Amino acid sequence: MKFKGKVWKFKDDVNTDEIIPARYLNTIDPKEFGSHCMEDIDAEFSKKISKGDIIVAGRNFGCGSSREHAQISIKGAGISCVIAESFARIFLRNAINMGLPILEIKDISGIKEGDYLEVDLAGGAVTDLTEHKEYKAKPLPKFIQEIIRSGGLLKWVRKRGMRKCTG
Repeated sequence: MKFKGKVWKFKDDVNTDEIIPARYLNTIDPKEFGSHCMEDIDAEFSKKISKGDIIVAGRNFGCGSSREHAQISIKGAGISCVIAESFARIFLRNAINMGLPILEIKDISGIKEGDYLEVDLAGGAVTDLTEHKEYKAKPLPKFIQEIIRSGGLLKWVRKRGMRKCTG
């Protein structure tokens, strides 16, 4: 899987309540969640982004609550991928379960907001097309890439179950 998009950069310790404030958890519509994504950090975030843009953040992205609404809101906003120096463990697991592409890069300090990135999820390569720099992330294991490509864990399981049932 490859993605290209504009960078929206965030600090360390962005928590799930900042990603999707709890006051908006009264819906099940991913687009509605997406319209409030990052609202408590940047009230205009969902209006400024374009489909396919990329979030780049510091350490411990997605700390806080274990609910999956944060990943759903990021996908609902149209973000193609999240790159961070590190992810909170439960956020990382939920991202895989929800089919949200994520990568860890040890030092994101050279990536600036507004840069354009090309991300090769399979190879773990991130190219900053603006600054002409390459970054290397540890590629996700193939089965996790399959889960993300399928759109999440439940869709992946259903797909595999159908394959087994049909021979």
